[in-house]
Amino acid sequence: MAEAPRVYPIRLYGDPVLRRKARPVQPTDTLTVPGFSPQSVREVAHTMLETMFEARGVGLAAPQVGLPVRLFVAVEYEDDEEENEGQEAPLKSRVLREFVMLNPVLTVTDKKKDRSYQEGCLSIPGIYEEGVARARAVQVRYTDLDGQERTLEADDYLARVFQHETDHLDGVFFLDRLPPAVTEDHRKELAAMQRQAKAYLQGLAEAEKLRREREA
Repeated sequence: MAEAPRVYPIRLYGDPVLRRKARPVQPTDTLTVPGFSPQSVREVAHTMLETMFEARGVGLAAPQVGLPVRLFVAVEYEDDEEENEGQEAPLKSRVLREFVMLNPVLTVTDKKKDRSYQEGCLSIPGIYEEGVARARAVQVRYTDLDGQERTLEADDYLARVFQHETDHLDGVFFLDRLPPAVTEDHRKELAAMQRQAKAYLQGLAEAEKLRREREA
């Protein structure tokens, strides 16, 4: 198995792990991203952040790297996150705050819905849509990497990011929150992603088979 990955492969639409409801995780757990050696939760979170930065995202949930656990990472940038997407300037230089949230529980604090932002997803690359209704403000209760219980208030774009990532922990894509016709409009692109996801899983299975044969 690969040792100490710098970044993880991001699972694509069609991968079954992205539709599973993730299980709770504890800071002391040892996690194994498929294809890699076991790591601590802290190590996994660090690599997830690096993966997110390389993919130029604002958040990444554990199922997106093949781990069905209730963990996500996210960042707040110093300027408009939407405008950052696709730019070449180093994202780390614009980070205001990094978040690592274990077992997050969202509570809506402003029930008014906002549909004004465009959403995308690192597991559905190249597809962006407006109109996803998200609560304007939320409170998040979560456990940090030191095992401390935390509470955080977020509004506007950051609240949207937290809602998007929490959806991933329940097997929900942002496209699921739009009319079915929107998904149908992207049928060809999504079918191609499904084929890539299947090929990746086949490669993982073959690599694991070879590893077991070598160890036998």
